[in-house]
Amino acid sequence: MSRNIWVTSDTHYNHAGILGFTDYQGQRVREFDTVEDMNDCLLTCWNSVVKPGDLVYHLGDVFFGDKEVFERDWPKFNGSKRLLLGNHDDGKYLAKGAFFQKVGLWRMFPELGILMSHVPLHEMSLYRGKDLTRPMINVHGHIHRLDAAPGPYRNVSVEKTDYTPIHIEELRRPD
Repeated sequence: MSRNIWVTSDTHYNHAGILGFTDYQGQRVREFDTVEDMNDCLLTCWNSVVKPGDLVYHLGDVFFGDKEVFERDWPKFNGSKRLLLGNHDDGKYLAKGAFFQKVGLWRMFPELGILMSHVPLHEMSLYRGKDLTRPMINVHGHIHRLDAAPGPYRNVSVEKTDYTPIHIEELRRPD
């Protein structure tokens, strides 16, 4: 691949409510004191790896809350961005605002053995054609701090990636 491609999910930028969410064990999903601290961390971690000419696939649940804050801050995030819609995204708003080069529901990289989506897909969806011996890897978000299911799944929710996008080469199927 000629340019760097990064993948992330579930930034929930500017979502103050997520700071009060807890998991099934009662632990906070995000350990930030303020939404500003979370937003600063997301931007710093993103720009620590993503350079202006890079491509970023955001696998959904981009932001919540004040659209003016999002519109002001989103251009500060490096890279050309593409969105795979999450269950909390306003697709019409995000598609018409030129925040993303492309907006879709899934993206396949057959040469890497990767199928990206917001939610984990059923394993039978990960097989291509008649080859039922090697499923593609489902790179997804949505489940936040939970581990991905055993098998061909990789959770790239920011809570699992130290709030930093992951290079696509780290996610590919081993050949």
